Amino acid sequence: MTAAVPAQTGAGSSDPVVAALWAAVDKDFLDLLGWDPQVRVLHFPSEHPQLGTRACIHPGCDRASTYACGLCSGCRPRWKRSGLPVEEYLATAQARRVRYAGDGQCVVPDCPRAWRSSAKLLCAAHHYRRITVLKLSLEDFLAHPETGPLPSFGLCETVACVRQRTGERSLYCMAHDCRLRELRRRYGTIDEEHWRRTAAPIDVGREVNLRGLSERVVAEVVLGLQQRVRDGARTCYYKLRPFCDLLRERQATAVEDLPVEGLSSLNRQLRTTIVRDCERARMSPESERHKDVWDLLAFGQTGWLYFTKISQPWLREAAKQWALDDMPRRRGSSVGTAVQSHIRALNRLSESLRLQRPDRGDHLAVLGRDDIIAYLNRMAYLEQQGEVTLKTRREYCVNLRRMLARMRAMGLTRPGRILHGLADDFALGVDDVPAVPDEDEVGHDLPVEVMQALCAHLPWLEQGHEREIRLAVELVIDTGRRPVEICRLAFDCLERDGAGKPVLVYDNFKSHRYGRRLPIAEATAGLITAQQDRLRAKYPDTPPGRLKLLPTSYRCLDGTRPISVARLQALHRAWVESLPQLRVPTKVEVDGQPVTHLLAFDKSKIFLYAYRHTYAQRHADAGVPPDVLQQLMDHEQAVTTQQYYRVGEQRRREAVERVTAMQFDRHGNRVWRTVKALLDTERLRRAVGEVAVPYGLCSEPSNVAAGGHDCPVRFRCVGCGHFSTDVSYLPDLEAYLADLLRSRERLAAVIDADAWAKTEATPSDEEIRRVRRLIGRVKHSVNELSEQERTEIEQATALVRRARNNVVHLGLPAVRQPLVDFRPDRTL
Repeated sequence: MTAAVPAQTGAGSSDPVVAALWAAVDKDFLDLLGWDPQVRVLHFPSEHPQLGTRACIHPGCDRASTYACGLCSGCRPRWKRSGLPVEEYLATAQARRVRYAGDGQCVVPDCPRAWRSSAKLLCAAHHYRRITVLKLSLEDFLAHPETGPLPSFGLCETVACVRQRTGERSLYCMAHDCRLRELRRRYGTIDEEHWRRTAAPIDVGREVNLRGLSERVVAEVVLGLQQRVRDGARTCYYKLRPFCDLLRERQATAVEDLPVEGLSSLNRQLRTTIVRDCERARMSPESERHKDVWDLLAFGQTGWLYFTKISQPWLREAAKQWALDDMPRRRGSSVGTAVQSHIRALNRLSESLRLQRPDRGDHLAVLGRDDIIAYLNRMAYLEQQGEVTLKTRREYCVNLRRMLARMRAMGLTRPGRILHGLADDFALGVDDVPAVPDEDEVGHDLPVEVMQALCAHLPWLEQGHEREIRLAVELVIDTGRRPVEICRLAFDCLERDGAGKPVLVYDNFKSHRYGRRLPIAEATAGLITAQQDRLRAKYPDTPPGRLKLLPTSYRCLDGTRPISVARLQALHRAWVESLPQLRVPTKVEVDGQPVTHLLAFDKSKIFLYAYRHTYAQRHADAGVPPDVLQQLMDHEQAVTTQQYYRVGEQRRREAVERVTAMQFDRHGNRVWRTVKALLDTERLRRAVGEVAVPYGLCSEPSNVAAGGHDCPVRFRCVGCGHFSTDVSYLPDLEAYLADLLRSRERLAAVIDADAWAKTEATPSDEEIRRVRRLIGRVKHSVNELSEQERTEIEQATALVRRARNNVVHLGLPAVRQPLVDFRPDRTL
């Protein structure tokens, strides 16, 4: 039972901190909770998506149910004792709602006193008058002319209680009076005044009582609850009650005064989120910049910046001023991560000064080149000890060099600024940055065998997690987009071009280019369409313009919040680690001879961004021109695209070796020579140039020098001794044969032409037989190989065909390699 109480502190507090907190609370949210600053009780609506709870199925109960049977914690024990099914129990008389003493108001109209019990329904005075004096039934007593309301005895003396006292000599309501007697029986003498201030209120329905808390704690709890609702977090009233009771018991003046030690996980989480949200409500860039830990929300970013590991005051302050200057000039969603990586370089510099200088580096005027050399030597030592890699060491040196130069450009060394007096030689030069050896292979594309195995195990990803995680990984594989671009796809990201082909519409957040369009396959479009249908059925009330294609299930009930990249990466890594060992054919040397074995693939090389490299390499191997590939990758510069697919000399030579071993002469005979001499010769021939003929290679030096225009047999290559071909030209040979057959049929259909002209222009039957026999010999030789050898030949063929950039062509039609299909089982 709730009654009006005297006004306490509220939004109009004279404390500026409390006033600022209340100013951040929306009036609509207070109306939702039925907030009254005089009563200070929060009423949680039962149907609210974040605040509501499932109601007890007992018709007379207003509590929440957390059990599968549908009953609350009060009704469930009585049902258990009955031994009946739930439906039969609710239909029996013993299932009536139990109301405890003082848990209701006297049924006499306008009488403010509490009833004796749910069976008597009257306060003590009215019950005595009905039973002893008038001796009437309840109905007759209520209709009796002498029956009227009695004056109130006042509110219970416990600060948090809003119930009526039971009598003139009693200071408490019936429930608190029972609690006090029990405490005295158990502990003897107690501090009754302290008990009044800290006693928990009597729980009623879906209410959370904030009485007895300091005005700042009340404002912090309400503001924290509002922010949790905005963040999509569920907060049940029966979970917030114990936290508020704990604050009242500890008499905390602020939520942050509540010690973390000894708190349950739920109370610790509530304390953390409320303190964080209240600090954010009061923070600004001007107030945050003076702290050693920055919440980047104050600067319009996400994440945190930590300056705590920089021990020198001058260096810490310079780092803060550099961060303020650097953050607005960065783009993307990971500004905090990029800035923190630079600050780590200053952490290493601070550590070096602290360890190697007597003054621990606190006096900048005495610093010079010797301290820079000491820093460089320490970084080399850390690399040698394995604490940092060469790449990390170089990154620290590059970042530190840029930061010191930028600090000077910002004028921090001028008189009166934080770095005034810092020597000019306290800086890193270009030669101070260690060089990193070039990698043999640029990019991190995954082998075809690995990709096929990953795609075959995609159902495992959906079984362990929700559908959206698997779909996100599939879209990254199929489209080659960055993970953040896939995670934030809009619901209507699929469109059709003028020819009716599917197009993916996405945003390039890294380069701030929005509404980008990427042609995709029908199978990929089918995945998106199926997800759209699923979302419309799951979130029918959410407007399509606010829906995300891949909504998260964490703190999101309307489908408007996308899955995070961090969660996708974590679940993807767990999925990869759960897969069986992946094996790929690898060339090793045994007794001086190259042998191919199936070796285990390093799973650490399988990460989300590797799919983007694989996408680029797959298209480059298919012969997609560099400028087209640049558009597919949505890069501003071509040099960026080259880092995704460029083929190193070692990989090209291995491919040439495999293909050359399958070389044939004009008769279709396998060419066998001394292996080393053959491979060295073929590699040198490709280095100095060769002429592409229909369809193979011509080794005649005069033809090579003349680009093929001095050929005496007029391109009848299959009859020339200088002609040879290999398995990489098989698609070209088949295309050449089809062209010869088409030419013969076309000339046979010509009527207005002399016979000699037709005879000269018609391809000879012998040439067609030679080409057909050559194709048959090549295919027969390939079919004799093992499955593993055929796979290696196919990969080498694709690489050699793409690497023919220095070959002189005759303007004849070329055959482009098809894209590798990782999932031939898909039918869409």
